[in-house]
Amino acid sequence: MKPLLELLSEEMGKAFEAAGYAPELGRVTVSNRPDLCEYQCNGAMAGAKQYHKAPMIIAGEAAEALKDHSIFAEVCVAAPGFLNLKLSESCVADYLNGMRTAEKFGFEPAGGVKKIIIDYGGPNVAKPLHVGHLRSAVIGESIKRICRYAGHEVIGDIHMGDWGLQMGLIIYELSLRKPKLPYFDDEFAGEYPHEAPFTISELEEIYPSASAKSKEDADYKQKAMEATQRLQSGVRGYRALWKHIIAVSIADLKKNYDELDVSFDLWKGESDVHELIPVMVEEMKKGGYAYLSDGALVVDVKEESDTKEVPPCILLKSDGAALYNTTDLATIKDRMAQYQPDMIIYLTDKRQDLYFEQVFRCARKTGLVQPETELVHISFGTVNGKDGKPFKTREGGVMRLETLIREIKEEMFRKIMEGHAESEEEARATADIVGLSAIKYGDLSNQASKDYIFDVDRFTSFEGDTGPYILYTIVRIKSILTKYTEGGKTLAGHRLSEAKSESEKALMLALAGFNAMIAGAVEELAPHRVCAYIYDLSNAFNRFYHETKILTETNEKTQGGWIALLMLTKDVLEACIELLGFAAPERM
Repeated sequence: MKPLLELLSEEMGKAFEAAGYAPELGRVTVSNRPDLCEYQCNGAMAGAKQYHKAPMIIAGEAAEALKDHSIFAEVCVAAPGFLNLKLSESCVADYLNGMRTAEKFGFEPAGGVKKIIIDYGGPNVAKPLHVGHLRSAVIGESIKRICRYAGHEVIGDIHMGDWGLQMGLIIYELSLRKPKLPYFDDEFAGEYPHEAPFTISELEEIYPSASAKSKEDADYKQKAMEATQRLQSGVRGYRALWKHIIAVSIADLKKNYDELDVSFDLWKGESDVHELIPVMVEEMKKGGYAYLSDGALVVDVKEESDTKEVPPCILLKSDGAALYNTTDLATIKDRMAQYQPDMIIYLTDKRQDLYFEQVFRCARKTGLVQPETELVHISFGTVNGKDGKPFKTREGGVMRLETLIREIKEEMFRKIMEGHAESEEEARATADIVGLSAIKYGDLSNQASKDYIFDVDRFTSFEGDTGPYILYTIVRIKSILTKYTEGGKTLAGHRLSEAKSESEKALMLALAGFNAMIAGAVEELAPHRVCAYIYDLSNAFNRFYHETKILTETNEKTQGGWIALLMLTKDVLEACIELLGFAAPERM
């Protein structure tokens, strides 16, 4: 099915054409004055200069061509040349009945199927996830789901930081604490233990301790760098120990990401492309792209059109060490070889805008990607506390992500127990579901590039633009449908009827905007478009609900039409929250 706006624009275009004007002038938009009309067309004003006619005359002639049209209930000309439109109730009902029976409510993706890799998550192993990891996980998961809904083949990659000095620091600190472990015995030729010699809690304590020591003790840092070099050169014991670090870290990461209902198709890290770097660097040298500058190997990425300084992309430092740039470029090379993606999307905070500009330019200049390959960086703002500063614990430290999730769920549990007489077990289960909606909707309802305030009280509210409000609306609809069937009636076989009130038609028009909204969310990679839509849809439903006695209606055809309308509203809302990464409980 075509989006309703597209269908209306086609009909309006035919009217302009019938009146002797270009059909392109017939573009219809949602009215910015809903008190006057539902939709509007400004084409007459655009055509005034082209046809040397007053826009009122052009608009009047187009309106005359629509005089007997069944789609529009009203077509009014307003100064200085607007066409104000109201749709016929039958047109809206027919469109929604088509949505109900069509797959994905009639959504038809534009363009062909793309293969897309989304690089999101980006945690460092051996370190706990903190609140700063929230946005990458939540936004990336939603974009992955939105793109899959549009029919694209999407691969999500966590791209962990699992290589480099941080590994050397952990290994060296372990060698001091547990020197008798076989991993540090170069003469050991047996099989290493299957169990890791540490827990995740110990690992999370070891890294910051080692990091702090390295900043104060130059000799300690040197020994850690030597441990890093031994690991990367393939020393057997160090590689075995490193595998334990990865395994223990991934198990903990999966537990935390599961709490957010975030999943990845690939659990790759920087280490996966370590062997590719020398070959890639040599190719860039041979291609004449890489050259020495102050001892470092760099690639110029500045362009004539630049209005600000864009520094060279550094491949190797003067000591020959690789950087994040190098790893990311090698990862692009690897992804192109293994998957041939049409698009690679990266999610990081906005402080890395220049960094990715350098990496993307270098990848294009050196031929790592095809000219048509899209490289996209979605940069996001920070999560702040009520004071406007980055979100902290009460003690002033960086809040762990699992702590944030737990606090939100506890607050939801408290509110649910306050308002309902359900069992503690049921309240806990509901709080987990609703708490996740509070976290994800609270984040996703903001445009990604903007900072936002993480306000626990507001995000967990059942009123206003929040996840719990959306879920409460869905649960309300489920309750009405359950009561309807408990009266011995069936949900099957109903069709939407023509709207009988202003609030009913407003709800129907909100539903009719689904396809256009999804198309926009896919094109812009913008989950906040979905959030804005379901908030407006929920408001439209709740207004209709408060004005309409659905279950006590005696006219069965009228009641059946309302039941069909409720079912479609519930289905659309549930499809949308699935794209955002959460679900609705049966009761609240």
